[in-house]
Amino acid sequence: MRRTKIKELIAQGEIGSKVNVKGWVRTFRNNQFIAINDGSTINNIQAVVDFQNTDENLLKRITTGAAISVDGEIHESMGKGQRIEIKAESIEILGDADPEEYPLQPKKHSLEFLREKAHLRPRTNTISAVMRVRHHLAYGIHKFFNDKGFAYMHTPVITASDAEGAGETFRVTTMDLDNPARTEEGKLDFSKDFFAKETNLTVSGQLEAEVGAMSLGEVYTFGPTFRAENSNTTRHLAEFWMIEPEMAFYNLKDNMDLVEEMLKYLINYAMEHCADDLAFLDQRYAQEQKSKPQAERSELGLLDRLKFVVENEFERLTYSEAIDVLLNSKMHKKKKFKYTVEWGIDLQSEHERYLVEKEYKKPVILTDYPKDIKAFYMKQNEDGKTVGAMDVLFPGIGEIVGGSERETDYDKLVQRMVEMDVPQEDLWWYLELRKFGTAPHSGFGLGFERLILFVTGMGNIRDVIPFPRFPQSAEF
Repeated sequence: MRRTKIKELIAQGEIGSKVNVKGWVRTFRNNQFIAINDGSTINNIQAVVDFQNTDENLLKRITTGAAISVDGEIHESMGKGQRIEIKAESIEILGDADPEEYPLQPKKHSLEFLREKAHLRPRTNTISAVMRVRHHLAYGIHKFFNDKGFAYMHTPVITASDAEGAGETFRVTTMDLDNPARTEEGKLDFSKDFFAKETNLTVSGQLEAEVGAMSLGEVYTFGPTFRAENSNTTRHLAEFWMIEPEMAFYNLKDNMDLVEEMLKYLINYAMEHCADDLAFLDQRYAQEQKSKPQAERSELGLLDRLKFVVENEFERLTYSEAIDVLLNSKMHKKKKFKYTVEWGIDLQSEHERYLVEKEYKKPVILTDYPKDIKAFYMKQNEDGKTVGAMDVLFPGIGEIVGGSERETDYDKLVQRMVEMDVPQEDLWWYLELRKFGTAPHSGFGLGFERLILFVTGMGNIRDVIPFPRFPQSAEF
């Protein structure tokens, strides 16, 4: 008999029809009721066993974590919270799970414990819900840009440039680490390496995406990026995924319009296609908030927070205006901000969240940041102090997107590269884009895991990617 996915069965299963389901046992109660889940939905289907007429050895093998196949007939369920159940006629054990060894027994497990069991944790309700949301958001990103006529561009994972100029890169080499080639001066001789030059894992596909924008018009990248940043916060990973669109003939306002449209589209897409998972995560989020001190609790539930973004026009103001708002706030006057507020600082998460959650009560886009705290490639404004940058700030998370209009003036770009010690010889091709038919263009970067954090309400970025990479952790 053809297998029916549990999601399809719950939605369309007809009383009296014969079905086959396959999945993993979540619980087995009273030697009679099996809760089965196959990953297609957060919901289980219940199979009812006639235990008096079932082989006792088979019953002993129906344990939490075991993979089974059940043939049976759909009946109306007498239990609460379920429309139908399966009256089992035959059961086959596809894969045993020894209850003495299987670590995910039916009880509450901490997220810290589950990170140590990354190969099994997607079988839990929380992580399976997050992974399905992750899938739908990834598909939604491709659909959004495809429907707008953007070209999907694959930028290199191995590169010779550090796009951010921060120097926090993972080196790539095939040299013998016990006896690497060296120059006469004793330095590493990368001319003898595989690529004949020093290379690293990419920190951003932006610079290569600008090449695409200067030929195809509108492109986007969506791939892994790497930062060798020794950070153990709940918001940083060493390997994460980035969405980086780059658009010719877009100014800063066009850039802001696109990012607002995209974020609203993606959140709507998740709410439409992940309703069951988000309903579960909303309940989980509410329970989590209850355990926090009153002052730290979110004013909005998870689903309310998503609707808050979709239903509000994003507030747009300059960095300088934001600094004035913060300086005039009660939080500042009562010295309740942990970090100093003054023009020229890189805003901290507490400042960003104040603007979104307390002052404007809607998502905020800040523009025109001081050039000294932004990257070399951003368009310099006429005031000589600021650049045409933009950051999108969300409730509960702070910055979720960073972008800018790009500098197209060759001389100004070279000047900034000199000031910021960005080697021109490595980026000769990037500079040449400004010499051969340059045009106004803009783009932004969205950290995919930051978006998933926001949509799912999870508190730690390590719980929204299947195999998190962070300092001293590459187990899986």
